[in-house]
Amino acid sequence: MTNSWRFARRGTFWSAAAVLALCLWASGAPSVLYPVYAAEWHLPAVVTTSVFGAYPLALLIVLLFFGGLSDSIGRRRAMLLGVALIAIAAAVFALAPNVGWLFAGRILQGLGTGFALGAASAALVENNTSPNPRVASTLTTASTATGLTVALILSGFLAQYAPFPLVLSFAVLFVVAALVFVAVGLTPSDTAGLGAPSWKPKAIRMPRGMLLAFIAAVLSVSVAYSVGAIFLSLGAQMARELTGTTDLLVIGALLGVSSIAIGMTALFLRGVPAHVSIVVGGILSLGGLLVMAGAAAWGSLPLFFAWCIVGGIGYSFAFTGGLGLINKAAPVRHRGGTLSLVYLFSYLLQALTAVGAGALATALGLGVAVDIMAPLLGVLAVAAILFALIDVARARRSDSPSPALSHSSLETRS
Repeated sequence: MTNSWRFARRGTFWSAAAVLALCLWASGAPSVLYPVYAAEWHLPAVVTTSVFGAYPLALLIVLLFFGGLSDSIGRRRAMLLGVALIAIAAAVFALAPNVGWLFAGRILQGLGTGFALGAASAALVENNTSPNPRVASTLTTASTATGLTVALILSGFLAQYAPFPLVLSFAVLFVVAALVFVAVGLTPSDTAGLGAPSWKPKAIRMPRGMLLAFIAAVLSVSVAYSVGAIFLSLGAQMARELTGTTDLLVIGALLGVSSIAIGMTALFLRGVPAHVSIVVGGILSLGGLLVMAGAAAWGSLPLFFAWCIVGGIGYSFAFTGGLGLINKAAPVRHRGGTLSLVYLFSYLLQALTAVGAGALATALGLGVAVDIMAPLLGVLAVAAILFALIDVARARRSDSPSPALSHSSLETRS
């Protein structure tokens, strides 16, 4: 393929954004359909949340052993591999005759996202044409929110009003994945200077001198992902019980309010320093957890709606702040691996949250599960706030700050 048929830097930037949107579209596509699967196949809550949890567990395996792969083979190749696996997963879901296929589809989705997510996040940073470096982390949040919104609303609409409710949304996802694959394939090769590509498993490591920034970033992204795990694994069930409706479009639209709030908030965060964003995200997440517990305890639809909005805004601040901090702190040659390491810890906590919440909901009921999980996630939010503040304070005291702390100092002075 000649260079005349390749995208320029701006096209590469937007192709990476499309990959991020696809990853979250794939992740959220089954969420509205879990109650349908549960009703048709008589599945308890612990099974549906375990299907959800299979995704981050598979993703963790990729991140653990291949998290730095894009630093070796290039962002483009890693994204192509990930998108191909996501397309195969969509086909598996569309053809699923039983719950075993759902587990297989979620595992393939997790594997594909594991290869694509860190590579696409790094590609956004490296192909950012804006003078504002925070645009990359902001667009990462907006892209993932867009993908999730489309997944929830489109899946609900197709499942409710189109034929073949458990097939058509995944057929659409397959077509979109194919288009994204072509778009990434049209981006220029980025293997110059990397040497011979190595596909061997290689553990990812955190570069020296950025421990505090790394911990603050991981905790902040983990807050967003863990609260999101509760929302995506049990949200459809809560919405169904509170509204008293089985209309999947209504349920999907209600859940989509949260992802819309995430994306809209992200558009205004490009000027917010990462540490500030982490602190605000932690505070809003604490408030959202209180609202979530109130919605479950009192069976209040208005409180559930408020949780969708407050939780979505908190997610946007926490996720954007965590990524913004690590994007600036990580050395270029280790950026893909460092981002993957952040995602690794964050998805681990997401998986534990999803499976734990499902087990509690099955054994003790939905309300009790929320009452137990809310304070645990609140501790995580408080920890993110504290580490962000400690990182800022240490940067101010340090005469010779590390790369991560140097970034913090610049932000606090901006």
